[in-house]
Amino acid sequence: MNIATMPQTINQGKHFSIEMLKDEVRQLVEMGKIDCRQPIYVLCQFIPAREWVCVERELERNGFLLRDHIADLNPAQCWSDD
Repeated sequence: MNIATMPQTINQGKHFSIEMLKDEVRQLVEMGKIDCRQPIYVLCQFIPAREWVCVERELERNGFLLRDHIADLNPAQCWSDD
């Protein structure tokens, strides 16, 4: 997934929810672009720089830190094979 395939709500600077972000993370993990053990801040590679502040704010509002693992956003997806 790249910037061109991100949801329009993120590309256009509109508000997005943590659920939308989790869905994007799920897709990136499924595509093999990111790994569940990586820190959340790797998402900045897939989100336009002008939107990153909004992503950080939404993560913070929901109790996530950039150093937390991707698995913290979607634990069922990442650890279902264990």
